Amino acid sequence: MPTGFLDDIRATLSQIEADGLFKRERLITTPQSTRVQVGGREVINLCANNYLGLADHPALIAAASTAMSKHGFGMASVRFICGTQDLHRTLETRLAQFLGMDDSILFAACFDANAALFEPLLGPDDAVISDALNHASIIDGIRLCKARRYRYANSDMADLEAQLKAARESGARHVMIATDGVFSMDGYLAKLPEIRALADQHEALVMVDDCHATGFMGPQGRGTPAHLGVRADILTGTLGKALGGALGGYIAGPQPVIDLLRQRARPYLFSNALPPAIVAAGIAALDLVERADELRAALFENAAHWRAGLSAAGFDLLPGAHPIIPVMLHDAHKAQAMAARLFDLGVYVAPFFFPVVPKDQARIRTQMNAALSRADLDAALAAFEQAGRDTGVLG
Repeated sequence: MPTGFLDDIRATLSQIEADGLFKRERLITTPQSTRVQVGGREVINLCANNYLGLADHPALIAAASTAMSKHGFGMASVRFICGTQDLHRTLETRLAQFLGMDDSILFAACFDANAALFEPLLGPDDAVISDALNHASIIDGIRLCKARRYRYANSDMADLEAQLKAARESGARHVMIATDGVFSMDGYLAKLPEIRALADQHEALVMVDDCHATGFMGPQGRGTPAHLGVRADILTGTLGKALGGALGGYIAGPQPVIDLLRQRARPYLFSNALPPAIVAAGIAALDLVERADELRAALFENAAHWRAGLSAAGFDLLPGAHPIIPVMLHDAHKAQAMAARLFDLGVYVAPFFFPVVPKDQARIRTQMNAALSRADLDAALAAFEQAGRDTGVLG
């Protein structure tokens, strides 16, 4: 290998480190939960997507274990060759029913689902209009298709309407609006009622990535469209957050859409089928979620208590009521220092900075969990105040 290549890589890494943007991973030695062991220490965990606390739920662990005993460890195949078991179709049918769609199709992750979605459905005569703060997987998926691309400022309905008009004036055959249901860095909900109204007015489709809502937003946790009382044409989502926290993604929508994706979606056609244990646990997670009103209530009670405590302490928060509650620090070095001090004080959080969020928008994204106790939250609030004073975030 030419030495100059590695020298350039090392220089890039050094610059990332100097800019305070280097990401480090901590080794957790226990199951994902409200408290985890890291380096032999127990810390309160405020940075997992484990919204309903199901990642270590006994019912999911039992379902996964039973599935491995009965259905094996892995499929060793893509779906259309010999990688589809009865469990896969059971979960796809259950997801479709849960979301009020005709059918659904499973992927290894929602990143793969979003990467798979646009290319088979949209061609050069079509247009896709994307919210500026959409998840990277939506952005990458759109890049893979040949449709004309438009972007509108985050949740700016005037800009969205302007882009819809521009797409129609360009002669686009089909137009799809793509948006996150919840913008994961901010905890903001998309303006789905307004988006739906504009889509209907301009004969456009609405696609919603609902990863940070499925399981806990809306009646029975059916997501942001249900929460806001509107219909999405196509939904993508994950099993890797509120629905157990392992892996696996899906697309749900009209039968012809799902049928075409089975024929043409490249991440589906060229990736191994999900392991039986993951699929069986996903089915068990849906069983729990459908009757999890108490967990959902606890989650939002925790979010309200946590937000009120941080506000009273003087932290700069983004507004909202979602269980994602970002603490804005703006500077990457300060976010890293705050997260490190919090870890010293027994609280596990992750700093977010460029390129995950825009420059000068560094933050610590805290996330609530239904299983967190009031004692956990109050201890974490005390740690935040101490760390804020120690790092100069609080005066």
